Amino acid sequence: MKIWTNVKLTDKNKDVELIAKSLTNYIYRYGPIVDITRKYQINPEDRKILDQYTANRIAGILMLYLAKDTKRINDIVNKYNISDEIVQEIIPELEGYLEK
Repeated sequence: MKIWTNVKLTDKNKDVELIAKSLTNYIYRYGPIVDITRKYQINPEDRKILDQYTANRIAGILMLYLAKDTKRINDIVNKYNISDEIVQEIIPELEGYLEK
């Protein structure tokens, strides 16, 4: 029988940690989360909890990706697939340096 559970990995990978921290900052640094934080007066401690949770989840997915564990990645995708009513159209968004 399959049981869905939350696992904390003890493996340390400094590259994964750096990428997870950077991606968390990339996702939350300037977008709507800044306005939401102000509007609902989210305090810095709660924001740290949100950022830590996000970084941990990103790191977990990166570890699965590096391990080429597509089965677990697919499990996550299937369990957490978002309704079209919440996220309608995905438009990939990137920022970074461009050669001119």
